[in-house]
Amino acid sequence: MSFLEKNSEVLRQHYPGLLEELNTEDEHTLSPEDIKIETASSGEPSLCVKNIHIHSQRDPVREGQRLVDAVTDNGPVVILGFGLGYAAQSAAALGRPIIIVEKHKNLLLRAMEVRDFSDFLSKNRLIFIAGGSGDGIINALSIANELVSADEKIDEKIKPSVIKNKALVELNSEWYTAIEDKIRTWSMRDDVNTATLKRFGKRWVRNFSRNKSAVRDYSGISRLSALAAADVKPLPVFLAAAGPSLDKIAPLLRDIYRRCIIVAVDTNLRFFLKNGIQPDFVVVVDPQFWNSRHLDRCDCSRTSLIAESAVYPPVLHLPFRKIFLCSSLFPFGSFIEKQVDPKGRLGAGGSVATAAWDFVRNLGGQDIWIAGLDLAFPDLKTHFRGARFEEQANSQTCRFSPVETWIVRALRDGFPFLARSAAGGKVLTDRRLSLYAAWFENQFAKHGEVRNLALFQDGLEIKGLQTGKLEDFLALPDIREQIDKRLEAVYSKIDSEFYGAEETQKRQQLYENAVSALTRGLKNIFNTAEEGVTITRQALKRPLNPSQQNKVLKELDGITQRIANSEVKEIAGFLFPPAEEGQNTTADGDPFRAYLESSQRLFTSLAEAAGVCLGYVAEE
Repeated sequence: MSFLEKNSEVLRQHYPGLLEELNTEDEHTLSPEDIKIETASSGEPSLCVKNIHIHSQRDPVREGQRLVDAVTDNGPVVILGFGLGYAAQSAAALGRPIIIVEKHKNLLLRAMEVRDFSDFLSKNRLIFIAGGSGDGIINALSIANELVSADEKIDEKIKPSVIKNKALVELNSEWYTAIEDKIRTWSMRDDVNTATLKRFGKRWVRNFSRNKSAVRDYSGISRLSALAAADVKPLPVFLAAAGPSLDKIAPLLRDIYRRCIIVAVDTNLRFFLKNGIQPDFVVVVDPQFWNSRHLDRCDCSRTSLIAESAVYPPVLHLPFRKIFLCSSLFPFGSFIEKQVDPKGRLGAGGSVATAAWDFVRNLGGQDIWIAGLDLAFPDLKTHFRGARFEEQANSQTCRFSPVETWIVRALRDGFPFLARSAAGGKVLTDRRLSLYAAWFENQFAKHGEVRNLALFQDGLEIKGLQTGKLEDFLALPDIREQIDKRLEAVYSKIDSEFYGAEETQKRQQLYENAVSALTRGLKNIFNTAEEGVTITRQALKRPLNPSQQNKVLKELDGITQRIANSEVKEIAGFLFPPAEEGQNTTADGDPFRAYLESSQRLFTSLAEAAGVCLGYVAEE
């Protein structure tokens, strides 16, 4: 049996459809003349593509092992440029999922002809991305990351290890650079989340402490889950983000209103009102005061609010038609919500647009028409005309700080770069926006049952976001009367079920119990951590014999265990400061003293975090 027959048998068994895909030509298919198989000095086959040696001419196996030996990160392994698979086979010893990315499908097929990969293919968790534009790398990373997390059971950040075949990557630099950009964007997500927590952690806790009764008083978005669903045909939904291309739909707003359930984001509510339309829903998730200013003097009597429970408190007191909460994104809110009334989770992609899209998806529709989802700066524009950012820039400019300075800062500060645009060519975007694009691509692939149709695409290319034709949209029937009846029926049902006297009284009792349990748990953590601080402080004052050291270690272990068993440990830990490298120490090589010093810092920080949370809980 030839290598190809042997490998093909394993491919059919473990990777259905892949062999057929490799045999399908695309624009990247190399001609037979471009691929040459040679023999290295070690006797192993080597590869030449377009007269460029892809592997070592002396020992390609050893070369592949050296590439793997340089791996330091703890996540899945990404192979950029498979070649004849030497690096990929060496990476199998790491025991992690392997993502194989190869531009030329027939190179993969040629490798299957000249080398035996049957064990490699059958005994490892492999994900193949071959040919095309490299679609699927974000989804592949997410899947592989979950596999690593399940295997290792680690809480630290997981980063993919990228192994590049330098010759193949340089031969196809533009294609592989696009893949690397997406890997880099995906890897940034934890850094962005950490920076966000550091910046807004206390603000989230402070806001929720003032909003916590809203968990008791307002229904969750889960009660809206079937709003757009229908027995015959689901209702279309229109999602308006706040990118520059939103300006183009202004003449169409009345047509949109008649044909779709409209979901806006807080940033563009003024845009709708200025054009005489109140959207059906507006989504607000940002905790900042300045973000709440987007809603200043807005008529929202016919619009329902979709909010996260840690939004800036006055937002929940505006005269919206109805207010619905999504599940809290952090432990403080989750603790009370789970005991009082679960609300329904929205995807946390870091932007109000990501939350709004997930809300629309949860409404149960199949067609989502989208405008303003540019995630870029087409024509160097940052937002739609009349956005509050623009008004603020205009009102605060002077001769020494003109509006152009504001625009340049907005474009510069996010680390801008050129990327492929939806219309072809290049468009300016930045790291933050490209991170959102990666989230959308992952979700679009994950929820293939939903069609995402964009009107007036001027921004970043987002895989899975189709171009919606204006004539197709205008051919949709006028269903505004049906939408209004559906909204009224759903709201009436919620009023009778959620706001009934018996249910309201029940939630009140659950709410009081939850707040009491939260307060009691935080006090216990505070007191226990303070006890730990006292023990470590006393132990550091004098030398201890081995028996005394064992006693201290046992006491500290008991304290740590009591904290770990607390039902509110995640709440106190939410504001716990991350460990800083290079902490000052006086241990001088004494491991026991070093342990005492690190424990003292840990318990001091934990007591401080629990104290801060207690102070916020006491606020009403």
